[in-house]
This record gives sequence, C-alpha cells and structure tokens, in this order.
Amino acid sequence: MEIPFAESYKIKMVEPIYRSSREERQQWIKEAKYNLFNLKSKQVFIDLLTDSGTGAMSDRQWAEMMLGDESYAGATSYDKMKCAIKNILGFEYFMPTHQGRAAENVLFSVLIKNGDYIPGNSHFDTTKGHIEHRKAHAIDCTIDEASETELYHPFKGNVDPVKLEKVMAEHHEKVPFIIVTVTNNTAGGQPVSMECLRQVRKIADKYKKPVVFDSARFAENAYFIKIREKGYENKTIKEIVKEMFSYADMMTMSAKKDAIVNMGGFIAMNSEEIWRQTSVFNIMFEGYITYGGMSGRDMNALAVGLDEGTEFDYLETRIKQVEYLGNKLTEYGIPFQSPAGGHAIFVDANKVLPNVPKEEFRAQTLGIELYIEAGIRGVEIGALLADRDPVTRENRYPKLELLRLAIPRRVYTDNHMDVIAAGLKNVFDRRDSITRGLNITREAPIMRHFTVEFEHL
Repeated sequence: MEIPFAESYKIKMVEPIYRSSREERQQWIKEAKYNLFNLKSKQVFIDLLTDSGTGAMSDRQWAEMMLGDESYAGATSYDKMKCAIKNILGFEYFMPTHQGRAAENVLFSVLIKNGDYIPGNSHFDTTKGHIEHRKAHAIDCTIDEASETELYHPFKGNVDPVKLEKVMAEHHEKVPFIIVTVTNNTAGGQPVSMECLRQVRKIADKYKKPVVFDSARFAENAYFIKIREKGYENKTIKEIVKEMFSYADMMTMSAKKDAIVNMGGFIAMNSEEIWRQTSVFNIMFEGYITYGGMSGRDMNALAVGLDEGTEFDYLETRIKQVEYLGNKLTEYGIPFQSPAGGHAIFVDANKVLPNVPKEEFRAQTLGIELYIEAGIRGVEIGALLADRDPVTRENRYPKLELLRLAIPRRVYTDNHMDVIAAGLKNVFDRRDSITRGLNITREAPIMRHFTVEFEHL
C-alpha cells in the first residue's frame, strides 16, 4: 500500500473558532455593509481573506522572538535580517519596512514620476494604487492564457515578451523600471518561469532599464519552477531562488507571505545609490534605516522564515494543501483558475454566477454567498479591486472576475479544506437562483475594496 502524503510539521498549539448559525451570519454581513473586510474575526469560521500575516510561525521563529534586539539603531536583529537576505536572495543592500505596501511606497517615491509607464504582469492592488497615486500608468503585459481559467498552462503568471517589447518601444523614455510579480497574484497565484525572467532581463538590458521583483511569494514561485520547468528538477529551492533574483536589480517584499511572519517587509537592491535615496523616504515614512517600522523580534523571526520558507519539504506541504482543495472543486465541477496557484484557489465568478450582471460585482456577490453558507471569508479579485479608471472614473472590468480563497500557512488542516469545498458546492448547486448582486453606496477614491459599502439588490 502506498504511504499517503502527510504534512511536514506537527501541531503544538490550537486556537478555538466559533461555529455560527446562518441567521447570525446574515445579520453580521448586513451590518458589515456587505464588505467582508468589515467582519470581525470572531464572526468567521474559516478565514481565507488573505495569506498575509496570517500564518503560524515555527518553534524556531518563536525562539528567535525571545532574542530580539529592540535598539532603535544598529540592532543585532538588523544584522540577522541582512545576513539572511544576502545569503538567500543575493542582494547587497536592503531597507526594512513594516510590510510590502510600505516597501512599494518607499521605493516608488524614489523611482516613479508623473506620466511614467510601469509595465509588468498584472500589478496587484497596492502596486497599482501606488503607481496611479503618482499619476503614472500601470501597463499589464501578462500572457493571454492567464485569462482562460480552465486552460492548463504551467506558467500563467508569465510576462508576454511581445507585449512588453511593444510598451518599451513606444514608451521607454518614460519607463523607470519593469516590474515582475512572482507569483502573479492577480492572475490566480500563478508562477513565472525562469525562461520568462531571462526574457524580461534581456528586454530590460536592451533599453537599459532596471527590473524590480514584487517578491511576496517568490519561494512558491521557485517551487513551481522546480516541479514544472525542465532543467530545474534536481536543483534545490535555494539554488533556484538565487538564479531568479540574479535577473532582478531590486525587489519589494511583503514578508508576511513567504517569510511566514505576522508583520514585516523590506526592499533589497544591488545599487548603493538607490539604497541611499530610499533611506530618506524610509526615515520619513517608516522609521530609522535599521528597523524601518519593525521590532527587533520580528526581524529575527523574518530571518528564520526566509530560511524555512525556501525549504522544499515545507513548500511541498503548503502547496499540496492548496492543490488538495483544487482537486475537490474539480470533483464538484466548480470552475477556478487552473492549475491551482501557490497560495490560493481563485474561483471563476463569471462562470459560477453568470446570471448576476457584471455591474453588480459577481465575485463579491459569490464571496457574500459563501460566507452566509458556511462562515468562510474570501476576497474579491475582480471589478471591485480593479477600481475606477483614474481619468474617466468609469468602473474597470477585467477579464478575470475571481473570488480568492487564500490559505494561511500552517494554520488549517485538510478537514477545513473539505468544509470549504462543501460550502462552495452548496452555493454552486443553487447558482441559477442567484440573479442579483450588489450596488456600491460608498467608496474611497483609490483602493476602494478595503472600505467600500454596498446594498444588496
């Protein structure tokens, strides 16, 4: 008999969660103005809103928390973090920040000017927000296959080199850098191949432009390269990571994902001059350059997390759990971005709720229905997140209208995955009866999805 796959960790601590009634959930989501962000955590049974900062740290990480150096300047914790970034990622210089969007804010304050063009692969919400807030343009150059959710492609997160070349040929004088998100969150947690990274580097060199990686889930990306790309099957994750970052000049990192900490991030770069320029904004926005809004204990945990997060056994356990949920949904006939991504399942709301008008936010509607059905909280990745066009103020309707179910690291068991799949199946089975969605009653001018308020139609 074949020995089944099992998690590469054992559980030391548990946290109780409350199993609410449908009537309670209907009242709570109404009080939350149908915004899943507004729900209290105690009102959620299985929380898949995000995998950012929601993971369970290891015994090694908790041990390092006790050794944190909380000195304002020059803490030993800074040196531990610097050493981990150098050894694992290969960058000479780094700037700590309290999370990923803070890293973007600091770096983009140096690099982006009014009217610039920033080509990349499906910029995520904060990335696009920081670009458009500076009156610049985020240009999506993702391959077309990414928008066909049921089509198999091993690297749906890839940049299309033809699209990128076209943007560079037309706008290179106003392109400060090319950005590549690994993995590509907006496209469904889909990986980028090493060959694609080489192609981007070649185009960047042609136009003498730097390359920036949005690296929140870089280790998951490296796992997919090892599993799916010829020539990398015998390389370690750390070896693959080193090659990946050899094609980048700078990176931003939300360490709340692949470094498995509850708070933290950083910018890393090879240029001492860029480091000096970012230090000015880091002091203005984040704190001194050797802590950047982080406590010493968090820097210690982050350094260990970078090491643990780039080990194959951990990544295999993490990604196979996402794959397990994807297999259950396939069994039930529920369409999602296939193959399953590294950190989440992205359910195709256009195919699940085609009777809901697109103007009534299909993916958000699906998220509300799933919460009422089973107490599961996801997040919309679609027209709501895409925001309004900054010039016309019209809603933007991307090709993909997805409900993201982000799986926290080392938190839930496969039993929880079974509950998620059953809850979705129940919604899917009554999909024909769901014909109306939501209407916005209040929204912010940018990154509206965090605080938006709705009425149910």
